[in-house]
Amino acid sequence: MKETILVVDDEERIRNLITAYLKTQEYNVLEAQNGLEAIDILKRENVHLIILDVMMPVLDGWQTLIEIRKFSNLPVIMLTAKSEDDDKLLGFSLGVDVYLTKPLSPKVVLASVSAIIKRVYHVKNEVSLDIVDGLRIDEKAYSAYIDNQEIILSPKEFELLLYLYKNRGIILTREKILDKVWGIDNEVDLRTVDTHIRRIRDKLKDRAYLITTIRGVGYKFEDKNEK
Repeated sequence: MKETILVVDDEERIRNLITAYLKTQEYNVLEAQNGLEAIDILKRENVHLIILDVMMPVLDGWQTLIEIRKFSNLPVIMLTAKSEDDDKLLGFSLGVDVYLTKPLSPKVVLASVSAIIKRVYHVKNEVSLDIVDGLRIDEKAYSAYIDNQEIILSPKEFELLLYLYKNRGIILTREKILDKVWGIDNEVDLRTVDTHIRRIRDKLKDRAYLITTIRGVGYKFEDKNEK
């Protein structure tokens, strides 16, 4: 049996449709019809990815995700009928990996799930990178540490930090970061990069200086000895 996916949507029809497609690829699927049920399941079951609807009774998708992020950094695909940029930015600021707008294409949902699972859980030839100013990135474990204390990053935040580190000393434009980390076909705008950089800096705390803003261009990773 493959990884376990939790589908959270108050519409039974949507849950059944997504579940049917996921099971064609032999994923183990759990279902919840609201946020409270989802949180309860996550605390009891070993889940690898969450597909989360925004508009739900009892606890909506935003509040559910806020609660989930208090104890888990699992990858999240957000489903919504809204397509405004501000809604997307809110989702990304809360650690959403992929944002899909209804009406859904089950094939697109399945492709998104497959890409995230492969990226997060099936990365090959990973290496643990050296320490820079107390920051250590373990690519195999999808983890980052400062002075041996783990930083809780969402999968997308980790990928962005890793990409910056691997290109340290190089100025990276927002456009290039967006293409490399989110993919050229992802419907997100440049503000998404800024939002994630801000969240990573907050988590780096006194090492936030490792990510330098190049005004009007993008960002660069550099340690104190490189400045």
